[in-house]
Amino acid sequence: MASPHHFSIFDSMRIELEFNGRNYTANLQRGISLASPLGNHALEYRAWSVPSVQIKPVKSGDWTGSVEQGASVNFYDVVLNPHGNGTHTEGQGHIRREHQSLNRAMHVFHFICRFIRLHPEEHFDDKVVRLKALQDKWQPEGEEALIIATGAYPHGHDFTNTNPPYFEPELMSYVREHQVRHFLTDLPSVDKEDDGGLLKAHNAFWPDGNPVSGGATISEMLMIPSSLEEGLYLLNLQIPALENDAAPSRPVVYPLT
Repeated sequence: MASPHHFSIFDSMRIELEFNGRNYTANLQRGISLASPLGNHALEYRAWSVPSVQIKPVKSGDWTGSVEQGASVNFYDVVLNPHGNGTHTEGQGHIRREHQSLNRAMHVFHFICRFIRLHPEEHFDDKVVRLKALQDKWQPEGEEALIIATGAYPHGHDFTNTNPPYFEPELMSYVREHQVRHFLTDLPSVDKEDDGGLLKAHNAFWPDGNPVSGGATISEMLMIPSSLEEGLYLLNLQIPALENDAAPSRPVVYPLT
């Protein structure tokens, strides 16, 4: 089955896209990063009780890898947890017994993406993003990626022990059934912070044995500007070549006109 879109470069910074029979353009100089900074404690998002990212010069005997401390170069170690420090992308290896590498699962990094804002509903002591709310705002058109913002979280926010909103499993099943391969959100997890290990939303998006689950991803803790307008975007989902179930990531979106 042919892809519903294709790309063609027609000048140095603009590309023309065809998606579902309609033509769009994107200016590659106007990318909007949706990533939380790492290593700046005043800006970095955190969750799951992990400490902030640590960036420190290497020490070897009397030598310290810092120009400020007399070295010829800066030579720093970086310590972080991909799930707990800032924006990250995870593959189905996150919930599987066997080790699965996100790096080996992802081979395409540009996608047609829909961005929408949804308001979680009160449910006892929880706040839940319902399937009905999604269906009221989104009519699937073959988008491969979906970004959902649920709130306005301040820079430096720590989600730990705050019982953040989460997604109804039926919502995750719905987006998977409509060929969304990459689901992105500003929340630290698509599931309830403490659900006893059930991970119903994760499992609804990555059902065991589903042949397409291996290349599907969930990205969490996006830092989404309040000024970002709902609509259709070109998404560049950037990840390092890290052999792990998850990795820090930098989603960059380009408005389509």
